[in-house]
Amino acid sequence: MWNYLPKFELSDLSTYVFLCFALMAFIQLIYTLFIFGRLAFHASNKEELSTDLPPVSVIIAARNESENLFKFLPFILEQDYPNFEVIIVNHQSIDDSKYILNAYAQQYPQLKIIEIERSKHIKFGKKLPLTLGIKGASHEHLVFTDADCKPASNLWLRSMAARFNEKKQIVIGYGPLKKKKGFVNRIIRFDTAWIAMSYFSMAKAGMPYMGIGRNMAYTKSVFNSVDGFKSHYGLASGDDDLFIQDAARKGNYTINIDENAYCISPAAKTLEEWAKQKSRHYTTSSKYRVFKKAMLGIYPFTLLVMLISFVSLLFNREYVWLTSAIFLVILIVKWIVLGKAFKKLKANSYAAFMPIWDLFYAVWTPIMYYTVNKKDNDKW
Repeated sequence: MWNYLPKFELSDLSTYVFLCFALMAFIQLIYTLFIFGRLAFHASNKEELSTDLPPVSVIIAARNESENLFKFLPFILEQDYPNFEVIIVNHQSIDDSKYILNAYAQQYPQLKIIEIERSKHIKFGKKLPLTLGIKGASHEHLVFTDADCKPASNLWLRSMAARFNEKKQIVIGYGPLKKKKGFVNRIIRFDTAWIAMSYFSMAKAGMPYMGIGRNMAYTKSVFNSVDGFKSHYGLASGDDDLFIQDAARKGNYTINIDENAYCISPAAKTLEEWAKQKSRHYTTSSKYRVFKKAMLGIYPFTLLVMLISFVSLLFNREYVWLTSAIFLVILIVKWIVLGKAFKKLKANSYAAFMPIWDLFYAVWTPIMYYTVNKKDNDKW
């Protein structure tokens, strides 16, 4: 056995490369088990769900969404829930949204419409309409989604609201993208699932850093406690991630990965369209606290360094067996844990080739981040 171990000599560069490899592998193992493992082994059946469902206000900020409102709004209005209202904030739309909303309002008494008329002095971002929707809400408990989203079931609202209790005032949900044929769609859906795995896992580990605007819930009290979006109002984005970083405190938030509570939205059709969406998301990253930035950067950085040092050590016979053994252990652990985490999000099709997707994402993420235009704009 000892014949397979290398002779560690301080004068040998390979010794330092191996130590670097071992350190990166150790960090990968710790991160996989104690961060991503939180979601992988999350026991949904042990969650404490309230049977006393509070009245809720569903808030949707919409701009030129006539087709989506016509198609998806009934799925919101016909939720199986005892007491709720739906507030649509129609933000400077120039399409037929107003007429469609008025027609639905005659059919559904729980629909409330807030109109924001066109003005050159008002930007098109979501924060103003969301704030107006919150101020106009009749209820303390608020649930948010987007006009182009379809709840996975008529139990979506019930599932989200059941997570509220005296301690839990923020509910972070999941919004997968609609599956279509093509590799571009597969990449974009993987990105969405990976991001969800990350923010769910970090939240479970006590380090919440984001939710998604198309499926999240919180109370008016929480919103008012941090003065709403005041700390980042000048940015077009941030109503989900920066708000969560402001408002989430130890013990006041929970996650919801119930399949009935998904809000499904269409994926970008091209890589260019997807890059534009990602650029809007990246505009907020510079506002993240240093600790959150570090935690999000540790995994891809250590993975890349581990792979580079592993490949270089394969050319040294002394280190081949020990290096390969360590790498194999890390590979198996990550395959199991990441695969289970993706299965929790019903993204089973990625589990079989998880090591490949894992490497792809570690390489693709920094390329995407440093090549897209991260200049803030007021479009959404």
